[in-house]
Amino acid sequence: MLYQVRLSVTYHYARPASGGRHLLRLLPAHLPGLQDVSQDMIAISPRPAERGEFTDFFGNRTVEVAIGCDHSEIVFTAACRVDRLVEGPGPDRSGPLAALAAEIAAVRDLGPAAPHHFLPASPRIRPVAAITDHAREAMAGASTVRGAVEALGLRLHREMRFDGSATSVDTPPEEAFAHRHGVCQDFAQIMIAGLRGAGVPAAYVSGFLRTVPPPGRPRLEGADAMHAWVRAWCGRAEGWVDVDPTNGCFAGSDHIVAAVGRDYGDVAPVSGILRIAGGQRTSHAVDVIPLPAG
Repeated sequence: MLYQVRLSVTYHYARPASGGRHLLRLLPAHLPGLQDVSQDMIAISPRPAERGEFTDFFGNRTVEVAIGCDHSEIVFTAACRVDRLVEGPGPDRSGPLAALAAEIAAVRDLGPAAPHHFLPASPRIRPVAAITDHAREAMAGASTVRGAVEALGLRLHREMRFDGSATSVDTPPEEAFAHRHGVCQDFAQIMIAGLRGAGVPAAYVSGFLRTVPPPGRPRLEGADAMHAWVRAWCGRAEGWVDVDPTNGCFAGSDHIVAAVGRDYGDVAPVSGILRIAGGQRTSHAVDVIPLPAG
C-alpha cells in the first residue's frame, strides 16, 4: 500500500520559552523489504539555530534541533510518501513457549534487534505481578510462542476499554491495567510488561495507522493519529512479530512504523529540554492518505 503521511505537532507556551533542544522521531522508518520511504521532510518554526541528524542505537532516524530565540509557539511539520510492503505475518514457525528461554540464551548477538535488550525492565515498564499473572493465564493454552503472543493481545483487546481521556503520557502501565482503560500507548506497554514477565522479549513500536471512515462518510483531515503497538520476539525461526492489542490484530499494511524501542521513552516523537516558566499545551494532527499504486 502506498500512502502520503503528513504530521503536525504544535506546542503553545503560556510564557515565551527562551530556548530549547529537541529530539524528533517523526518520520516513518526505512525498512528494506517491509517499508520504503521517499520525499520525506521535517520543517520547524521558528527556524532552529542548530539542526543535525543521527541514527540512534535502535536504528531510529533522529533529528536534533536547538532553538535559540524566544518563542511562544513551536511547530514541527513532517511529510513523506510510504510504500508499506507487508500485509501481515506468514505461517507460524515458532516453537513452544517453554523452549524460548533456551533460544534467547543461544543468541550471541547484541545488536539493536537482539532479544536481550527487550526482556529486562526498562525505564517506563517494570515487572508487575498482576500483569504477569494475567499474561500467563491468557497464554496458557497456546502451543507456540506466536500463538501465546496473539492470545494475550486478543485478551487485552477484549478486556480493556479505549479511552482517550483516561490516561496521560506518563501514566504507568500498572495504573492503566488496574482500571482496564487507556489509549494505544497503555495497551502496548501493558502487553509488553506481560510478555516480559512471561519470558517473551517485547519492544514498543510507534508509528501511524490508517483509519477508515464509516460507510458513506467522508474522510476527515487530521482524523488519523500516531499509534503504538508491540513487537515480540518469537524465537529464531519466527523472529519478530508485530501485534496491535488496541485493535486485536497483527500489524499489517495499514500500520506504518516510525520508531522502535524498549518503551515510549525511546521513541517519543518529540523529546528534549526547554527553558520556560509556566504551562504548555500540545496539539497534533496526522493524515495517512492512501495513494494509487504507481
